Amino acid sequence: MLRVAVLSLHTSPLVQPGVGDGGGMNVYVRELVSALAHAGVDCTTYTRTWRDDLPAEVMIEPNHKVVHIPAGAIDMPKGDMISIVPQFTEGVLDHINAHGGTDVIHANYWLSGLSGHSLKHELDVPLVSTFHTFARVKAEGGDPESEFREQSETEVIGCSDAICVSCTEEERQFLSLYGNPPGKIEIVAPGVEHAFFAPGDKRGARKALELGSGPVLLFVGRIQPLKGADVAVRSLAELGRKDAVLLIVGGASGTEGETELAHVHSLIEELGVEGQVRFVAPQPHHILSTYYRAADVVLVPSRSESFGLVALEAAACGIPVVATAVGGLLNIIEDGRTGFLVPDRQPDIFARHIATILDDPSVAVNMSAQAAERAKAYTWSFAAARLRRAYSDLTSRDRVECK
Repeated sequence: MLRVAVLSLHTSPLVQPGVGDGGGMNVYVRELVSALAHAGVDCTTYTRTWRDDLPAEVMIEPNHKVVHIPAGAIDMPKGDMISIVPQFTEGVLDHINAHGGTDVIHANYWLSGLSGHSLKHELDVPLVSTFHTFARVKAEGGDPESEFREQSETEVIGCSDAICVSCTEEERQFLSLYGNPPGKIEIVAPGVEHAFFAPGDKRGARKALELGSGPVLLFVGRIQPLKGADVAVRSLAELGRKDAVLLIVGGASGTEGETELAHVHSLIEELGVEGQVRFVAPQPHHILSTYYRAADVVLVPSRSESFGLVALEAAACGIPVVATAVGGLLNIIEDGRTGFLVPDRQPDIFARHIATILDDPSVAVNMSAQAAERAKAYTWSFAAARLRRAYSDLTSRDRVECK
């Protein structure tokens, strides 16, 4: 049986998305590893111990366990975690050696990539890297990262035997900004759990959430400048409909999270939409389907987005999405058919597209049907099948040598 060590240093797949640094990557790692396990791959996910009462190992299901590696203080901010990469790496190495080795290292995010880089050489196994976000892509969107992160990503890219990207747009961005890597580029699109995320009864969902019959706009995501909750609020104000409600589902995240949350509250007061915005604490992932079904439109006004799981989950529920025309959102959304794409995060254009969906029932119905149909192509089992083939191929090839 193929054995894979999955690294997710800074955030655990067991953490609820929308809390702290938990987001789409948590869902990606958890669901993809589960699908790999179902496909007969023996997967161990290594993450940093993030709570005092955690067991050393958690068996999620057959072929799928999570191992907690003590490394640094429990409440250590993500920005400080570079200092504990060696400690984390040593803990992972000890566990792998004590349990019969591994065939592949798969690192998620650049911090895990640094650990994976070292482990590749210690164990002489292939390194697969999924960055989820790239420093140069974020810089293009107005969110520059440190020079150290950019240099570290470049080093990991130069040693990776395969680099996973989520879609053709992310592949295009990668090649444009980093050039051809020495390893293979694998397009492994995330999936959606269709048992949870599917079209359903809007009235029932609204009753469950104690919502009225007026228009409902939905923003799901961590509250940080990158994700654009402020753009969602400005779009609501531009819409000019007093019967419309905006739900913001998520919590403050990162070093700027609390400041951004205060900014959004101030903006709500400034624009006079206090009674129209409702903040909702982060929800268990499967519960989000109720929020999607209750909405008329889902807003994804991110500055950059490698893929956009929120947009895909909304589409799977048959809800039109109005999103920024960036990254993977360009692949998920067919402009004018399953939703609308907005250049430069302009609230007035967001509002115009929202109004089109709200004011024309035929547009809403057609977009709903097309979005749900398009989302059917994205499954975790298909993603796992592609990745399993990539793993098997790498184990029989020569390793990439560090540049």
